Amino acid sequence: MPRDFNPKVITANALLEGDVVYLTIDDRWSRNLSDAEVLTDEADADLRLLQAQARASEVVGVYLTDVRTTSRGPEPIHFREDFRRRGPSNLFHGKQADTLRRA
Repeated sequence: MPRDFNPKVITANALLEGDVVYLTIDDRWSRNLSDAEVLTDEADADLRLLQAQARASEVVGVYLTDVRTTSRGPEPIHFREDFRRRGPSNLFHGKQADTLRRA
Protein backbone atom coordinates (compact mmCIF):
# COMPACT_ATOMS: atom_id res chain seq x y z
CA MET A 1 0.00 0.00 0.00
CA PRO A 2 1.51 3.35 -0.98
CA ARG A 3 2.10 5.76 1.85
CA ASP A 4 0.65 9.25 1.88
CA PHE A 5 2.74 12.07 0.47
CA ASN A 6 3.41 14.76 3.08
CA PRO A 7 3.79 18.37 1.90
CA LYS A 8 7.44 19.23 1.32
CA VAL A 9 9.77 22.12 0.59
CA ILE A 10 13.15 22.10 -1.11
CA THR A 11 16.03 23.16 1.09
CA ALA A 12 19.78 23.47 0.63
CA ASN A 13 22.75 25.52 1.78
CA ALA A 14 23.87 28.63 -0.09
CA LEU A 15 27.16 27.80 -1.78
CA LEU A 16 29.17 30.84 -0.67
CA GLU A 17 27.67 31.74 2.73
CA GLY A 18 26.49 28.32 3.88
CA ASP A 19 23.13 29.71 5.02
CA VAL A 20 20.07 27.47 4.93
CA VAL A 21 17.92 28.42 1.93
CA TYR A 22 14.54 27.37 0.55
CA LEU A 23 13.33 27.29 -3.05
CA THR A 24 10.46 29.66 -3.79
CA ILE A 25 7.70 29.27 -6.37
CA ASP A 26 9.47 31.82 -8.59
CA ASP A 27 12.78 29.87 -8.48
CA ARG A 28 14.62 32.13 -6.04
CA TRP A 29 16.52 30.93 -2.98
CA SER A 30 15.18 32.52 0.20
CA ARG A 31 16.60 32.36 3.70
CA ASN A 32 13.03 32.42 5.09
CA LEU A 33 11.04 29.21 5.30
CA SER A 34 7.83 31.23 5.03
CA ASP A 35 8.81 32.09 1.42
CA ALA A 36 9.27 28.45 0.38
CA GLU A 37 7.11 26.78 -2.24
CA VAL A 38 5.08 24.02 -0.59
CA LEU A 39 4.95 20.96 -2.83
CA THR A 40 1.91 18.74 -2.41
CA ASP A 41 2.31 16.47 -5.46
CA GLU A 42 5.03 13.80 -5.38
CA ALA A 43 5.81 13.92 -9.11
CA ASP A 44 6.04 17.72 -9.05
CA ALA A 45 8.28 17.56 -5.97
CA ASP A 46 10.62 15.10 -7.69
CA LEU A 47 10.84 17.30 -10.79
CA ARG A 48 11.47 20.47 -8.77
CA LEU A 49 14.14 18.64 -6.77
CA LEU A 50 15.98 17.63 -9.95
CA GLN A 51 15.81 21.22 -11.21
CA ALA A 52 17.15 22.55 -7.90
CA GLN A 53 19.96 20.00 -7.78
CA ALA A 54 21.11 21.23 -11.20
CA ARG A 55 21.86 24.67 -9.68
CA ALA A 56 25.22 23.57 -8.24
CA SER A 57 26.74 27.00 -8.81
CA GLU A 58 24.31 28.44 -6.22
CA VAL A 59 23.64 25.76 -3.59
CA VAL A 60 24.83 22.46 -2.13
CA GLY A 61 23.07 19.64 -0.31
CA VAL A 62 19.68 20.06 -1.97
CA TYR A 63 16.88 17.86 -0.60
CA LEU A 64 13.15 17.67 0.12
CA THR A 65 11.94 18.00 3.70
CA ASP A 66 8.50 17.46 5.21
CA VAL A 67 6.52 20.45 6.42
CA ARG A 68 3.07 21.18 7.77
CA THR A 69 1.15 24.14 6.47
CA THR A 70 0.02 26.75 8.98
CA SER A 71 -1.49 30.22 8.82
CA ARG A 72 2.09 31.56 9.09
CA GLY A 73 3.27 29.41 6.19
CA PRO A 74 5.17 26.12 6.19
CA GLU A 75 6.63 24.85 9.46
CA PRO A 76 9.15 22.01 9.79
CA ILE A 77 7.92 18.66 11.07
CA HIS A 78 11.30 17.35 12.18
CA PHE A 79 13.32 19.04 14.93
CA ARG A 80 16.47 18.89 12.77
CA GLU A 81 14.92 21.22 10.20
CA ASP A 82 13.70 23.59 12.89
CA PHE A 83 17.25 23.68 14.29
CA ARG A 84 18.80 24.23 10.82
CA ARG A 85 16.65 27.26 10.04
CA ARG A 86 17.74 29.03 13.24
CA GLY A 87 21.39 29.03 12.24
CA PRO A 88 24.54 27.87 14.00
CA SER A 89 24.27 26.80 17.63
CA ASN A 90 27.19 29.08 18.55
CA LEU A 91 25.51 32.32 19.64
CA PHE A 92 28.26 34.53 18.25
CA HIS A 93 27.77 33.54 14.61
CA GLY A 94 25.07 33.68 11.95
CA LYS A 95 21.42 34.46 12.51
CA GLN A 96 21.59 34.14 16.28
CA ALA A 97 24.29 36.83 16.52
CA ASP A 98 22.03 39.18 14.55
CA THR A 99 19.32 38.60 17.16
CA LEU A 100 21.70 39.55 19.96
CA ARG A 101 22.73 42.75 18.20
CA ARG A 102 19.09 43.84 17.89
CA ALA A 103 18.33 43.18 21.57
